[in-house]
Amino acid sequence: MPSPHAILGLILASMTASAQWQLQNSNSTSDLRGIHSVGNGVAWASGTNGTVLRTEDGGYVWQSCTVPPGAEHLDFRAIQAFNANTAVVMSSGKGDLSRIYKTTDGCHTWALLDTNPDPDGFWDALVLNRTNRDGELLGDPVHGSFVFLETADRGDHWGPTKSSGLEALSEEGAFAASNSSLFFNEEFATAFVTGGPAGARVFIDDRGGGKPFTSHALPLAGGSASTGAYSIEARDARSWVVVGGDYTEPDESTGTAAWTRDGGRTWLAAKPTPHGYRSAVAYDKKSGVWITVGPNGTDISVDDGHSWLALRPNPKHHEALDAGRNWNALSLPFVVGPKGRIGRLDESSLPH
Repeated sequence: MPSPHAILGLILASMTASAQWQLQNSNSTSDLRGIHSVGNGVAWASGTNGTVLRTEDGGYVWQSCTVPPGAEHLDFRAIQAFNANTAVVMSSGKGDLSRIYKTTDGCHTWALLDTNPDPDGFWDALVLNRTNRDGELLGDPVHGSFVFLETADRGDHWGPTKSSGLEALSEEGAFAASNSSLFFNEEFATAFVTGGPAGARVFIDDRGGGKPFTSHALPLAGGSASTGAYSIEARDARSWVVVGGDYTEPDESTGTAAWTRDGGRTWLAAKPTPHGYRSAVAYDKKSGVWITVGPNGTDISVDDGHSWLALRPNPKHHEALDAGRNWNALSLPFVVGPKGRIGRLDESSLPH
């Protein structure tokens, strides 16, 4: 029987340029790193200069939202939405440049919910659970420990977690590249990933009722402040994937992905890896395909992250060639990147 990687190669050989991201008109030039697809054609995106965008028709039209008060120079790295009217957006920056705003009227008006009170703090990621009122926020270490906040009212109020085990190594931090360094599933785990000179790690809370986070080393790039794990996603309680690398070396493929089949306790490096630094990873349930993106392109895996193959566009199709690369963040079927780039995946072209 052919190996999973050989099967993947056959699948890709049969795919056309339509499998690439189809570029959409965002009517924005801001760098986008926040994206959340709610479903039924509704999605929200966010980025620099206080930018928030919204679509209700699958991306045919992206609406430019009102800039939240005082947010004209903020960098919105995270956005989480409940529907077409209600969304929470988080900016990342040192000290009070990290803030949370909320809209309940389709982004016509915004309320400031919280501001980082610590001048040395930096918020990295925010995740809300659409099926209930819970949510979590991850921030870089302050006084030697990662900041971890929780909400029980859809983001209106935030307080520190009661869980311990958040101590950081020297110069360790999380990355605010795609709002996916934090993973939250109430049924089986909360996890977040880090990087830095001492190497990449994953911190796991298995929802055990106040148990401390446990940390595990990841076989990803390390050795500098720009290296490590950038994104984590779970297919179920056991099969998880992490991607990353070094954002200052976008074409370096060493140490860019790892996988686990025991809920994050044991990790193995992917072979082959994605073909460069990767800032976001997502799982497409319909096709069973994992997708990861970064500045130099897109890779997919059909074996739960064990191996990856570049999704290369047809060079004869210039639009497809341009659409295949330069991305920051994923919320399928959407992808966002620099200078207002938004794409949508043609899901019918993926194997089912």
